[in-house]
Amino acid sequence: EASRGLPLDVRPSGVSGDITQKGYEKKRAKLLARYIPLLQGVDPSLQAENRVSGPAQTSAVAPKQQKPRPANSRDERFRSDVHTEAVQAALAKYKERKMPMPSKRRSVLVHSSVETYTPPDTSSASEDEGSLRRPGRLTSTPLQSHSNIEPWLDRVIQGSSTSSSASSTSSHPGGRPAAAPSAAATATLTGPAAHAHIGQGCLCFRHVRAAGPGPRLRPVSGGSAGSGLSAPLPVAGVPVSSRVSSKIQQLLNTLKRPKRPPLKEFFVDDFEELLEVQQPDPNQPKPEGSQMVVLKGEPLAVGIPWPPSLLAALQRWGTTQPKAPCLTALDTAGKAVYTLTYGKLWSRSLKLAYTLLNKLTSKNEPLLNPGDRVALVFPNSDPVMFMVAFYGCLLAELVPVPIEVPLTRKDAGSQQVGFLLGSCGVTLALTTDACQKGLPKAQTGEVATFKGWPPLAWLVIDGKHLTKPPKDWHPQAQDAGAGTAYIEYKTSKEGSTVGVTVSHASLLAQCRALTQACGYSEAETLTNVLDFKRDAGLWHGVLTSVMNRMHVISIPYALMKVNPLSWIQKVCSYKARAALVKSRDMHWSLLAQRGQRDVSLSSLRMLIVADGANPWSISSCDAFLNVFQSRGLRPEVICPCATSPEALTVAIRRPPDLGGPPPRKAVLSMNGLSFGVIRVDTEEKLSVLTVQDVGQVLPGADVCVVKVEGAPYLCKTDEVGEICVHSSATGTAYYGLLGITKSVFETVPLTAGGAPVSERPFTRTGLLGFVGPDDLVFVVGKLDGLMVVGVRRHNADDVVATALAVEPMKFVYRGRIAVFSVTVLHDDRIVLVAEQRPDASEEDSFQWMSRVLQAIDSIHQVGVYCLALVPANTLPKAPLGGIHISETKQRFLEGMLHPCNVLMCPHTCVTNLPKPRQKQPEVGPASMIVGNLVAGKRIAQASGRELAHLEDSDQARKFLFLPDVLQWRAHTTPDHPLFLLLNAKGTVTSTATCVQLHKRAERVAAALMEKARLNVGDHVALVYPPGVDLIAAFYGCLYCGCVPVTVRPPHPQNLATTLPTVKMIVEVSKSACVLTTQAIMRLLKSKDAGAAVDVRTWPTIVDTDDIPKKKVASIFRPPSPDVLAYLDFSVSTTGILAGVKMSHAATSALCRSIKLQCELYPSRQIAICLDPYCGLGFALWCLCSVYSGHQSVLVPPLELESNVSLWLSAVSQYKARVTFCSYSVMEMCTRGLGTQTGVLRGVNLSCVRTCMVVAEERPRIALTQSFSKLFKDLGLPARAVSTTFGCRVNVAICLQGTAGPDPTTVYVDMRALRHDRVRLVERGSPHSLPLTESGKILPGVKVIIAHTETKGPLGDSHLGEIWVSSPHNATGYYTVYGEEALHADHFSARLSFGDTQTIWARTGYLGFLRRTELTDASGERHDALYVVGSLDETLELRGMRYHPIDIETSVVRAHRSIAECAVFTWTNLLVVVVELDGLEQDALDLVALVTNVVLEEHHLVVGVVVIVDPGVIPINSRGEKQRMHLRDGFLADQLDPIYVAYNM
Repeated sequence: EASRGLPLDVRPSGVSGDITQKGYEKKRAKLLARYIPLLQGVDPSLQAENRVSGPAQTSAVAPKQQKPRPANSRDERFRSDVHTEAVQAALAKYKERKMPMPSKRRSVLVHSSVETYTPPDTSSASEDEGSLRRPGRLTSTPLQSHSNIEPWLDRVIQGSSTSSSASSTSSHPGGRPAAAPSAAATATLTGPAAHAHIGQGCLCFRHVRAAGPGPRLRPVSGGSAGSGLSAPLPVAGVPVSSRVSSKIQQLLNTLKRPKRPPLKEFFVDDFEELLEVQQPDPNQPKPEGSQMVVLKGEPLAVGIPWPPSLLAALQRWGTTQPKAPCLTALDTAGKAVYTLTYGKLWSRSLKLAYTLLNKLTSKNEPLLNPGDRVALVFPNSDPVMFMVAFYGCLLAELVPVPIEVPLTRKDAGSQQVGFLLGSCGVTLALTTDACQKGLPKAQTGEVATFKGWPPLAWLVIDGKHLTKPPKDWHPQAQDAGAGTAYIEYKTSKEGSTVGVTVSHASLLAQCRALTQACGYSEAETLTNVLDFKRDAGLWHGVLTSVMNRMHVISIPYALMKVNPLSWIQKVCSYKARAALVKSRDMHWSLLAQRGQRDVSLSSLRMLIVADGANPWSISSCDAFLNVFQSRGLRPEVICPCATSPEALTVAIRRPPDLGGPPPRKAVLSMNGLSFGVIRVDTEEKLSVLTVQDVGQVLPGADVCVVKVEGAPYLCKTDEVGEICVHSSATGTAYYGLLGITKSVFETVPLTAGGAPVSERPFTRTGLLGFVGPDDLVFVVGKLDGLMVVGVRRHNADDVVATALAVEPMKFVYRGRIAVFSVTVLHDDRIVLVAEQRPDASEEDSFQWMSRVLQAIDSIHQVGVYCLALVPANTLPKAPLGGIHISETKQRFLEGMLHPCNVLMCPHTCVTNLPKPRQKQPEVGPASMIVGNLVAGKRIAQASGRELAHLEDSDQARKFLFLPDVLQWRAHTTPDHPLFLLLNAKGTVTSTATCVQLHKRAERVAAALMEKARLNVGDHVALVYPPGVDLIAAFYGCLYCGCVPVTVRPPHPQNLATTLPTVKMIVEVSKSACVLTTQAIMRLLKSKDAGAAVDVRTWPTIVDTDDIPKKKVASIFRPPSPDVLAYLDFSVSTTGILAGVKMSHAATSALCRSIKLQCELYPSRQIAICLDPYCGLGFALWCLCSVYSGHQSVLVPPLELESNVSLWLSAVSQYKARVTFCSYSVMEMCTRGLGTQTGVLRGVNLSCVRTCMVVAEERPRIALTQSFSKLFKDLGLPARAVSTTFGCRVNVAICLQGTAGPDPTTVYVDMRALRHDRVRLVERGSPHSLPLTESGKILPGVKVIIAHTETKGPLGDSHLGEIWVSSPHNATGYYTVYGEEALHADHFSARLSFGDTQTIWARTGYLGFLRRTELTDASGERHDALYVVGSLDETLELRGMRYHPIDIETSVVRAHRSIAECAVFTWTNLLVVVVELDGLEQDALDLVALVTNVVLEEHHLVVGVVVIVDPGVIPINSRGEKQRMHLRDGFLADQLDPIYVAYNM
């Protein structure tokens, strides 16, 4: 047996560090070993034995006594040795493609339903393309004890410097030169097993353009996360030896393979994006035959005394032959438990009919009237009770609706069945005593109401519950008219359940036609393995059998699972003439037949294969004949038939003695079939489909084949279409659905000229096929399994068969594979889901997946969009153990499938993306200005109120220097309180009046001069927690002429990431001294700190806790207002540490503008919940109170972690009119207080005039709106919340303030935005994105919108870079090397035309100005500034500009378990990191949903999906995502992801 497995040639390969680094137990992902299949020709003499193959798609595990199944079990329905060899040959042709294997956390590997697991092998092999060609290997040095790190030779050449978001700041090609890389630290990660993972070289690489005169520092640092720092490396691209990069490199190599060139033709989707449409290939096969003619079946036999109705036949046999056996039921041991005679069937059916009509009442009315529908709920093991119930209903003129027994409250598809029962108006369900006891019960003891079901009364029909009818009672029903006899349920491709109604006349005609076609005669014996409730099992085993007084031996599914040979044994012992099976049953019996020498099938004259319409049934039939011909089975006995719920039996093969032609096979080209054309494949091609005929049309029926799409034109003779039947024996309608009934049951086929073929309507069968020679019908697939990809059609069953033929390690559990298509981006995409065996390893799964992809690509020439593996026994089951496809698809789309492995191939499959955008050549400046004026567009510029006209100009002259202001206040209003600091309990821990602050500042100044011996102009780092000490130290520095630099103190629990940032700012700012508290001083010099930084290189550290009270001789007065006052250092979201210089003039101008905008006076109180270390937060905390004299209530944001309501309580308690916070604070309040506004008893926010979120990003509308809505009940005015906008070059550009019009919101088209255009749309229109203005422009500030490349001015509502001019602009960057030239143009840019005199600072943010209808304070029309996002952050993909936040918003919406998301690019691949807020087992559900939503909404293919724990995405103090830190952490293997999926 095992010899047929493919030997794998596994090459040893270098072991490299895994992406998931928590020690060895997680290291699993072995990259694809180079497996080389060696194909053996199968010896024909072995075929009979070797063909034997494993159990079909059953679900329950067989009891112990059964012989172990052979190892290579596989679903025989889809088995064909020819196909297996074709698949293996196809795989052999492939050059082994290297694919990066997904990385998975160990805890995810152990999956819920898996009992056994192979221990992980400790090595983790990895090869990249380079290693295959390189003979030399690095030997492992003791230092790298476990990792043979291969140098990463193939440097990735980035296409354009802007392609990756990390290519520093070269997103302004004409503007700032790009920055040089600074290598991030050689980080040492220690796993639990203390295997140090030494990353060599640098973690990421950036490119320097020659234009850049010198490198700029890009330290990796930041608020809550970051990594270390080492000296900048002067290299253009640094080898990356991290595990991730080698995988991504493999991914790139895989993606570089040329694809078949898609033919390009575009249709316009609105005006923005052109989606490609695949055009038909001129060389594709086209049908060439003549138009087919309608095929007529033999006439129905005349002269035979047919009974007038089925019930008449039942009455006849029940009264004249009461002892004749009708039905024998077997138990799971194969013993006959009960034989129902015709007499008993008749009498019990009568009793039931009488009981139903006369003994059931509700409110004294009979419960049922003739024609009412009744549900039949009987298990597959009880055919006797079912038959009694069915005939009882017919006798009572009630319509039986047989359904499956619901096992749980939420079975697969059960809700749809409920919908069917509801729409049929079913109020009563018949069942047996035993079955009723087993149903789920409610608390009351009643049968539970199932989800989506109507309320039902349950009637148990065991004999003792029925009433014997009086002698004179006779049922009415005798006719065979057009009334409905029964309703059979059918589940459609989408999962909806419909009821097919079959009339009395059709029922009788079906029985007659089957009797004639199968030559049934009176008292014959038939063994039936099929479900007797529907389809062929019902038509042959319950209806036609009664017409002919046959004896049916019903073999329950449970018995077949225990003993697959049971049906053959019953044929033998009952000398049955006919048997009714599915190919699965034949296949099972092949497995079990070894030791059974004594069975004989010579009594059979017909072996009806009910699923002959499955193209793969031929292999079961052949294999079965091979084995059982020696046991008396005659070849002509095998009779495949094709059935459909709508048309009932479509065709059946007749034995020669009944006049059937000899059977035929067709070997068809798969490629031809995909274009709907029949081409008999003569050359030995790999991709062929071998089908057998399903015999001839039923007697009295006409058949034709019509086109699948569009009007029902007849097909040509060599064309595949949908088979249609006209006969008196088909179903009549879908119950209650008139529209689709008309299109399915009343189709009128048309000739090519458009004339109807006949006046009688045909019924569509849902089967795809053609009519072959001898008028034999061939079926090549089902409409339900049809997947139309591009212009080609593929059949789900064929794809399943190909996947099953790829079994190098007998991998799929019991052959359970589901294939379906989902629509993503206007086309069908193929999804394949398989259950993997419990003992399969990660390597097995990945190897199997990659081979399946290759096989399907080779044989069907189609890509698989998503391949998912789930643990054994977890796919939803159909009633008889198969896979419930529509439920599986539903779970996939809802993210409820819980796979244990996923491989997505969007790069390969999605060929209809929009054309990448080519940039248009720019228009010249002159024509631009003219254009703006001609188009009536004014140039986009706006300004805040003029400072000159404002009343405080002489005060402004006095207040030029903040130290002077503080001294003046200490002198004139010494006891006026300036600051109150609150702790988590809300109590005031420290205060400062004007004089107190002045005195503390003097003390600090004295200490600096005496202790630290500093000179005027020296830089001093202030490392303090938020508080009054920080403010005093700041003014202390100014008093002695030093330049303060505020630095966030390191986090004691997280020194490793936070301390290097502190050290870096201290070094970069060239601080001569560090001022701090005693506690922090101890921390900076501690042993733990020594592990993170070199503690010996700190400058002088002075603690200011106990400095003596001293005055300074004289307070320093700067010689001019342009002298440097302080340095403001901040880490941007792109990970760039930038310090800006603030002069005394800029500092006082900033305070003055804020004072005017917010109307701040000494009598005011404002509440501030911000970090005091940089930007506007620093200014509000340290500067504004001293300048304006108002009292600031300081609330450190950290304290909110222990008391969420602290800030809002403070606002309420101090009746603050104005308050400031950050997005993180707002989010904490919304999340933390959303459910429990009770915590806020007594809080009243009606005092708030304006609550401003300090931000350097596009306003987060959703957050501000939910905050407003949530706290409206506490009196927060609807219009109070607004945002501010500032950046490095100017920390406060916009700020709502207390006066002026409310912020306005506009909706722009997201697709236009990608093309750098603003297109205003209506709210709610597709692709619309709401943008809110970022507050009012501050007094003295002028803003203009400039073109990012030409630097020309732009018109109103055009997207460009925001440039700003104001007295409080920073004067420049303070950089490492003091090379001002590098970014000089950020601070001193001029327009290329128009007003070329004004000097502007470039903010680096994209936005637009729009003149509104509102008027501002000066009576002018108000200009609103809308910030779209930072240029540094934008991703350039496919020639378009994407803002990460837009992609992230879509992703977060994709599944409820996604808590947060961040995206970045790496070597042109889009990487999406999502935080999973849920069970690790569900992590893989997210991969497909994330990929789908980004494709659908942004037309981008996701390259890597990384799933991490909540809180992994680093966020800075402003609440902004630090995407670059995340990227560096990802590339340095520091994220410990739950799962990393590399999309192919």
